[in-house]
Amino acid sequence: MFNFSFDKRIVYVIIAIMVITTVADYITNPSALFALLASIPGVLIAITFHEFAHGFAAYKLGDNTAKMEGRLSLNPFDHLDPIGSLLLLFAGFGWGKPVHVNPSNYTRKMSMEKGEAIVSLAGPLMNFILAIVFTLIYFAIWKFAGLGFIYSTTGRIIMLLISATISINIGLGVFNLIPLPPLDGSKIIMPFLPYNAKQWFRNNEYIFYIVFVVIWVTGIAGRIISPVIELISTGIMTLGSMIFGI
Repeated sequence: MFNFSFDKRIVYVIIAIMVITTVADYITNPSALFALLASIPGVLIAITFHEFAHGFAAYKLGDNTAKMEGRLSLNPFDHLDPIGSLLLLFAGFGWGKPVHVNPSNYTRKMSMEKGEAIVSLAGPLMNFILAIVFTLIYFAIWKFAGLGFIYSTTGRIIMLLISATISINIGLGVFNLIPLPPLDGSKIIMPFLPYNAKQWFRNNEYIFYIVFVVIWVTGIAGRIISPVIELISTGIMTLGSMIFGI
């Protein structure tokens, strides 16, 4: 996913403020609290598969660093970052524990730069695939389970869990495509930049980290990606509806 090079204490303070200011709302609003708890499985699934995809792509390109560190695993506890997980839970976007890779081990059939782009893209792509899979499951239940089950307590809970998983995977995928370090998008766009732009980008990477923190703390990031998330969500739900004729 990505790795912070600036002081993490800043992030800890931001998260603490975010949690403190929102926890009261959840305590006084049982339905919101239930929705938050229902998001936990989606967070675990989204982060685990995202990080696994990074490691698996690197492994397929010839780098076994992730495998040696035990990151080619679908055990959530191998991939969770406390801060990123809290953000994904409370804000709808976040990150997992970065997967270490060594681009110098990638196959010589392509440049290290292109290899890094593929490995970086693997995480968000996995999230979008998961969103589509769970959308198909969602509509399959609507199609074949019957309204009796859908409107039962069990059915409502299952549909809520699936809906949350879809939303979280889309949010995580879109957020990580923002082309700013330390997000995946910054490496995905690198092969497409002119040489001088690449050099400037690398030499001034710290500026982009600062920009990232600013747009994140001020909520600009959320306003930027919300329309994209809505567009993708609508598209995926429309696709599921068309496939199952609902």
